[in-house]
Amino acid sequence: MSQAAAPGETGKIYFYFAPLTFLVFLVLPHGYFLDITTSYMLKNQLHAGAVQVSIFRLVTAIPVYLSFIFGLTRDLWNPFGRRDRGYLLLFAPMSAAVFLWMALSPISYWSLLAGMLLVMVTFRLVAAAYWGLLALVGQEKLMSGRLSALWNIVSSIPYIVGALTSGWVADHMTPAQTFEIAAGLALVIGLLGLWRPAAVFSGAYDKPQARGTNLWGDLRRLVKHRAIYPAILMIFMFQFSPGSNTPLQYYLSNTLHAPDAVYGEYYAIFVVAFIPVYFLYAWLCKRVTLEKLLWWGLIITVPQMIPLAFIHSGTEALWLALPIGMMGGVAAAAIYDLAIRSCPPGLQGTMMLLIEAGNQLSYRGGDLLGSWIYTSSPRYGFVYCVIATTIVYALIVPVILLVPKELMSTTDGQANPELEAELLAEIGEAAPAV
Repeated sequence: MSQAAAPGETGKIYFYFAPLTFLVFLVLPHGYFLDITTSYMLKNQLHAGAVQVSIFRLVTAIPVYLSFIFGLTRDLWNPFGRRDRGYLLLFAPMSAAVFLWMALSPISYWSLLAGMLLVMVTFRLVAAAYWGLLALVGQEKLMSGRLSALWNIVSSIPYIVGALTSGWVADHMTPAQTFEIAAGLALVIGLLGLWRPAAVFSGAYDKPQARGTNLWGDLRRLVKHRAIYPAILMIFMFQFSPGSNTPLQYYLSNTLHAPDAVYGEYYAIFVVAFIPVYFLYAWLCKRVTLEKLLWWGLIITVPQMIPLAFIHSGTEALWLALPIGMMGGVAAAAIYDLAIRSCPPGLQGTMMLLIEAGNQLSYRGGDLLGSWIYTSSPRYGFVYCVIATTIVYALIVPVILLVPKELMSTTDGQANPELEAELLAEIGEAAPAV
C-alpha cells in the first residue's frame, strides 16, 4: 500500500520528474511556446483575426478533448514491455517526425492546422505516460501535493520561455526553424525513455494503486469512482477564463496600442508570479490539509481578473501581472493535488488526461466565447469578459462541498487508513488483472 517516500528517495524522484516535466511542457503542442508562436504565424503572416485564431486553437486541441482515449490506452497497453518509458521511446520520435514534416511544408492555414492536429495526437501518448506516472508515484509515495507543486514550478519555466521568446521568434525565425527546434526537443524526450531510476520505477507497477483489470472493467470502475467528478469540474471551471487569452492579446495590441511583445511579456510575468506561491504550497501541503488549501486558494482567486478591467496601457498590464498571477497559485496547485488523489487504481493516465481534457476544452472554449464577447462591443467587450470570468471563479468555491471528505482530510505524506480501505475494496471488487 501507500508508503511515504524516504528522504533519499524524494530528491531522486524530483530529479527525475523535473527535466521530464520541463521538456514535455516545452514541446507540448498546445503549450505557450508553440501555441503563442503559431498564433503569431496566423495573425501576422496569414492575417487571421481574433475569432479565426480562437477557432484554430479550439479545433487543433480536439485530440486533447479526447484525451480520455489516450489515457485509457496508457493504462491498458504496455509498449515494448516498458510501460510509461515505452511511450516515450515510441511516440516522442513520432512527434519529432511530424514537426519535421511541418518544417518542410509551405506555411498555409490548412497545412498548419493539419500539422498541429497530427502532432497533438502523437504527443498525447507522451503526455499520457508522463501524467500517469506522475500521478501513480504521487499516490504510492504519499506526495501528491509536493509533486503537484513540482510540476507546476517546472512546467512554468517553458511557459515563461514561450511567453518571453514567442514574439522574438515570430519576428526573427521562420516557421520551419521553429518546428525544427521542436523536433529536436521531442527527440530528447525519447532518449529519456532509456532512464530508469529505482526511486521512481522500482515496484511501481506491482503495487495496488497500479492494478487495473480490462477495458470494460476499468470503464466501470472509472464511472463508479465518485472522486473524479468534482476534480474534473473544478479544473474545467478554473480554466474557463474568457478574457485572459485571445481577447487580452487583441485588447492590448489593438485597443491599448501596445506592441505585440507586451502580451508575451505579460504572460511571462504572470507565470513567474505563480512560482513562489508553488514553493509555498510545497511547504504548506505537509502542514495543512488539502481541504483548507482548496478553500483558501479558490476564495483568493475569485477577484483575480478584475484589475485588468481598469488598465489603460500595456505598461499597467505588466505591473498588474505579478499580483494577478500570485492570486491563482494556491488554487492551481491544490486542484492538481486533488486530481492526483482522485485517480482510481490503475487508471492514473485516464484520470489525469481527463483533467487535461477538461482543462483545454474549457481554456479553448472560454477563449472562443471571450473572443465573441470581446468583438460584440468595441467599448466594453473586454470588461464583459472580465465580469464573466469572475462569476465563473466564484461558482467554483461551492464545488468543494462535492469532494469526498476523506480525500481532503490529510496533509501530504500523511497516511489515510480510510482511503486505503476504499482502495482495497475497489481492487477486491475488480476482476483479476489481464
